[in-house]
Amino acid sequence: MNDELDQAVKAQDGMQDLLDAQRAAFGRDMNPGHAVRSDRLGRLLAMTERNEAEIAAAIASDFGHRSRHETVMAETFTVIAGVRHARRHLRNWMKAKRVPTPVYLLPGYSRVLLQPLGVVGIISPWNYPYQLALAPAIGALAAGNRVMLKPSEFTPRLAALLKEIVAKYFADDEMTVILGDADVGRAFAALAFDHLLFTGSTAVGREVAVAAARNLTPVTLELGGKSPAILDPECDLARAAPQLAMGKLLNAGQTCIAPDYALVPESRLEAFVQALSGAAAALYPSVLRNPDYSSIASERQFRRLHGLIDDARSKGARVITVNPADERFDDQARKLPLTLLLQTHDGMRAMQEEIFGPILPVVTYGQIDEAIAHVNRGPRPLALYWFGDDTARRDRILRQTLSGGVTVNDTLWHFCQENLPFGGVGASGSGAYHGEQGFLAFSKQKGVYFQRRLNAARLLYPPYGRRFEAVIRLLKRIA
Repeated sequence: MNDELDQAVKAQDGMQDLLDAQRAAFGRDMNPGHAVRSDRLGRLLAMTERNEAEIAAAIASDFGHRSRHETVMAETFTVIAGVRHARRHLRNWMKAKRVPTPVYLLPGYSRVLLQPLGVVGIISPWNYPYQLALAPAIGALAAGNRVMLKPSEFTPRLAALLKEIVAKYFADDEMTVILGDADVGRAFAALAFDHLLFTGSTAVGREVAVAAARNLTPVTLELGGKSPAILDPECDLARAAPQLAMGKLLNAGQTCIAPDYALVPESRLEAFVQALSGAAAALYPSVLRNPDYSSIASERQFRRLHGLIDDARSKGARVITVNPADERFDDQARKLPLTLLLQTHDGMRAMQEEIFGPILPVVTYGQIDEAIAHVNRGPRPLALYWFGDDTARRDRILRQTLSGGVTVNDTLWHFCQENLPFGGVGASGSGAYHGEQGFLAFSKQKGVYFQRRLNAARLLYPPYGRRFEAVIRLLKRIA
């Protein structure tokens, strides 16, 4: 116990030293120019492109199995696209923004200056361990900050590779990686960063927010929740089913914005089950020996998912396993086929917890109002998906539900749109990043008013009297 305590203290001291070094480096260059920021982004791009194969191999090793193609699509490509977008728009993002000045402050003028905050801390999760570490760093570096990364200890090979390659492309006082377990993570969250971004579970997010609050560190929380997929009564199931299956089964459902449950019209339940089962079988004709289908990342997660299925079955759910090759699964492979839960109710754990795996509870509804009410009864979800062509019902869903983001007639794609903010609301998170929103999240938007030599402000100086009253009456009329 004493050895563990000593190690924790040493780790915290080491992190504090790195933070001090980054803060000192920032103090020497508090507002790096376009060339410096673009160079840092360029090195991040080169690091990703040149190490893509090693990144995919490390993640596959951590998971037990994950398709190289999925890693390229969902991790390295996303970072590459984000960096290129930031470099393309960086010069414009950095410009001081002219804002209107009210009549009563003329002839002065107003600007918003964008300045880096200082040192940004990033705590990333295990499910997309490269992308969710580096995508926030894009905005932080573009904004001119220094970055400290704490990757998940549950993907140790990727974390070690990340530390190694970051050290090759960046000085420690530009960007650095901290390795360690949950205790190191807690110490990391307690550091006095200028901004802290955390991606992970809502429960841990609460702890991070409390730790950061002690330093008054502003926090961006990217959490999770039960993201619904709502099918319109007249939805084209043949079109919707493959899109829903793809969003649910990418990374074997271990995606924070994966559809967590489906809201399906009562009259179309059996047709939905048939369409979705067929779509999943077409995407993954087999599961156990399919190189395209990911393993569950850890034994702990694998047991948790089986626990959700067993709990639902014991409480009356109809369980349908989509196993087109009729394979026999063993725990060692940690592969889990798409499992549908029908006849669900709120007393089941699968309807209370974020699933984070290839299990899809199905909830039926009669009228669209019931679907809206069901979504709004629970915590605000990170994502929401609508399938259907009726614009009136679609717009009702968009207006009368609150979620982090939405994709209409597909899943996941709003995350990839760099011109859209990405972030949760309520229990699914706070703040947003991606594209310019990431740049702004890690910048201080400093409002500046420039007074002219000749101005009327002295008319409001004391001693107060008739002149003051006359000027105030005039200002009230023109304000």
